Amino acid sequence: MTASAGRRTPRADCTVGPDGGITFDLDRRREDGEAPELLLRLRGAKGTDGGTVRLPLSPLRDGRLRAVLPGARESAEGRWDVYLREPGTDDDAAVAVEPGIRDLRLLVDRTPGSGPVAVRIPYPTLDGRLAVRCWLRAPHAEAGPVTFGGTGITVEGTLYGTDLGADAGVEARQPGADGRVLRVPVTGQGGTFAFTLPLDRLAGGAVTAQQLWTLWLVPGTAEGERGGVRISRILDDVWDRKKIFVYPGRSTGEGALATPCYSTDNDLCLRLEPEPAG
Repeated sequence: MTASAGRRTPRADCTVGPDGGITFDLDRRREDGEAPELLLRLRGAKGTDGGTVRLPLSPLRDGRLRAVLPGARESAEGRWDVYLREPGTDDDAAVAVEPGIRDLRLLVDRTPGSGPVAVRIPYPTLDGRLAVRCWLRAPHAEAGPVTFGGTGITVEGTLYGTDLGADAGVEARQPGADGRVLRVPVTGQGGTFAFTLPLDRLAGGAVTAQQLWTLWLVPGTAEGERGGVRISRILDDVWDRKKIFVYPGRSTGEGALATPCYSTDNDLCLRLEPEPAG
């Protein structure tokens, strides 16, 4: 979409508040008549129900316009693109907003309260637009340190929204109908958890192509949680840690290399691939 004639592309400064809400300050002055509004659109959503959030814009003393996404308002998990709808136009004519200054300091070392873990991070897209990455997890397993020791990979973390049962465990799952599952015990107390994946039990044979295993904490404490809680890292200001958190690989001892990694959705994974010759 392009800006309407005679107007430059709007830009918004973003500040994340202590309750997880976001304040958008636009470099656009209000004119006489109907006020413009900010639209947040869930990428990939079908239809308009639940896929669009409308935020009114009000003038500040310096003439700019401000919109607030309240922290108490739940946002569906996904990526929300930010648009400005000018007065007298329909939603299809809304203009994409560019990112300005983003103050994300309050997201660092954040400890969520009771209820679902809700995280929102405003970020610049690859093509220079403003978007908001949202997570909504209940319960949630937050990944912490990832270390190597002997022939295993150890992960520590914090569990929110539930407790570990006597039959709790962690599963490394190979996606696909015929994918393998490796289950290991998990320990923890006071909301923490830790587990070690033995590398020599992962491959189960020769590894001829790259495999991406997902990691799930299975609390085993209530019906519905036995399917597992995705182990992720979302409680900071990093919206895409795939290329930022890079770990070394370790040989499984069976001609394969195991490397912890994050997905573009900040989910912790384990990549298996043939070990380079030499």
